[in-house]
Amino acid sequence: MENIQANQIELGQGVFIHPTAIIRGIDGPADRIRIGDQVYIGSGVQIICNDFQIGDYGKIHHQVTIHGYQSCSIGHNAWIGQFAIIDCIGGATIGDNCGIGAHSQLWSHIKFGDTLEGCRFNSQKPLKIGKDVWFVGHCIVGPIEAADKSMALAGSVITHDMAYNQIYAGSPAKSISSKLGNQFLEVSTKEKMEKMRQYLSESGVDQEKIILVADENEISWENSDKTYFAVSPRKYTKRLSSDEVKFMKYLLPEKAKFTPF
Repeated sequence: MENIQANQIELGQGVFIHPTAIIRGIDGPADRIRIGDQVYIGSGVQIICNDFQIGDYGKIHHQVTIHGYQSCSIGHNAWIGQFAIIDCIGGATIGDNCGIGAHSQLWSHIKFGDTLEGCRFNSQKPLKIGKDVWFVGHCIVGPIEAADKSMALAGSVITHDMAYNQIYAGSPAKSISSKLGNQFLEVSTKEKMEKMRQYLSESGVDQEKIILVADENEISWENSDKTYFAVSPRKYTKRLSSDEVKFMKYLLPEKAKFTPF
């Protein structure tokens, strides 16, 4: 694609990149750009870093900016809302199944003041976001570590690390899980199987091609004609069949998120 400038380009199947998007390195071609299967990159998106990768089924909506000197790695099933900013001057790692709401800003550095004049604020630090993390929208995030399943409500200003499955709000953001509970509840495998059977019946895909199992021990690995969805580990045997892709798109973003084995 003409709007990607990189020495090494890896593009998956079913990728859509709007013609107005720009993907390149800081001072010319990037070293490596890796974009997984079924990724959508909208209009006016700017990805300007030397090493960028995003997993399968990611969505980067219009006018998002991703920039910085270090690498930016985003996992599977990402959802990045319009006008969001992800800074990777200090490096940014974002796990699977993460949501970054519209107008949110994720920063890995603080730089501007004149250090010769004595400005004390000049630093960069890796931004590390775990799996299933959700910044609801209009969030401002410093170079923190967000543990898996943590969540920040709209308008939060996050200056400290976020703990596992806690909900944060405010400026500066503090955990309010003692009042609201956690982002995720415990769900039994039996309940998950019942929901997935319902989703499969409603999805319109060929149900002979999609097999639901509790865990990987029930998978027939040599069977390449069918896609197995194991609900306990939330993983699937990626075949990229038309029914598999249709079912994945039906599940995303809010019904269920699966990643490849």
